[in-house]
Amino acid sequence: MNKTDNFPPARILGIETSCDETAAAIVENGRAMLSNVISTQIDLHAKYGGVFPEVASRQHILTIYAVIDQALQQAHMNLGDVDAVAVTRGPGLAGSLVVGVNTAKGICLGKNLPLLGINHLEGHIYSAWVYPSDSQEVPREPKFPLLALLVSGGHTELNLIEDHLHYKRLGATTDDAAGEAFDKVARLLKLTYPGGPSIQKAAENGDPTAYKFPRAKMEGTWNFSFSGLKTAVLREVRQIEESGRALPTENLAASFQAAVVDALFTKTISAAHEYHVKEIIVAGGVSANKALRSSFTEKKEFIVHIPNLSLCTDNAAMIASAGYYHFVNGQKDSLDMDVLPTWPLS
Repeated sequence: MNKTDNFPPARILGIETSCDETAAAIVENGRAMLSNVISTQIDLHAKYGGVFPEVASRQHILTIYAVIDQALQQAHMNLGDVDAVAVTRGPGLAGSLVVGVNTAKGICLGKNLPLLGINHLEGHIYSAWVYPSDSQEVPREPKFPLLALLVSGGHTELNLIEDHLHYKRLGATTDDAAGEAFDKVARLLKLTYPGGPSIQKAAENGDPTAYKFPRAKMEGTWNFSFSGLKTAVLREVRQIEESGRALPTENLAASFQAAVVDALFTKTISAAHEYHVKEIIVAGGVSANKALRSSFTEKKEFIVHIPNLSLCTDNAAMIASAGYYHFVNGQKDSLDMDVLPTWPLS
């Protein structure tokens, strides 16, 4: 399945509600993004310092139909022009996933369309295939075999991908995901939620060498660990506060960010060498981080695919793209399909 030129044409409606983004998109032939609509709930959850599950699911109910309608309008289509509906089945928040899956089921039942349950992590991988349909130049698609670093608020893992839909997880975080660590350290530094963007902004004026925070090596595995790093930042913050000194937020943020980026980059490059891949995908919410993106794009020995910033965080175009490859592979899920909140990729 490596030659997409041989695949039949299809337009897929994607629906994503795994966490706190209500999203819908239309993607043609797994790559050309005809529309991509996202309704964010960041402002609703900021006061909690993280996503409040019940609030998230209720907000999905309020917005999902309008988001789908807008996606269809942007693509100048109606449901009769869609070949299948792909929806995030998991992993994610159970209540949020149910809203998206039940909506997709209703559309498929009413329009007699195939239903495709898609893994959210797989969607992040396929964000590397997506490009705006009005692009002047079609970007080259990733070539197999390749290595994918998935790094987000809920997941941090390395996957070897031999071909479309074939994944082998090499390693993952043994504790906090990288994005989760960003959120927790942001709270320690009294920065706003979500932590990734606020730490990145603070780090712009900081010294990344000001503090020698640890990098967990996890020797002999392809796993990651960020709990020790988080604890080291906590210890430093408490010592500074107890001394009565002003918190050097920018230096702490820069040093923490440098430690996370170094850990992610070093292990990914080592795995790429070990498994003799020539291309790397870096995807997920944390792939929007400027320092992480720079570390990979400056490394010239591998072709690195990092999605456009609009496709790094949760979106439905990535779900529609992954859905296309399942669709042409003959997948059709039953209308009694249930959500899988802890669904692993491989």
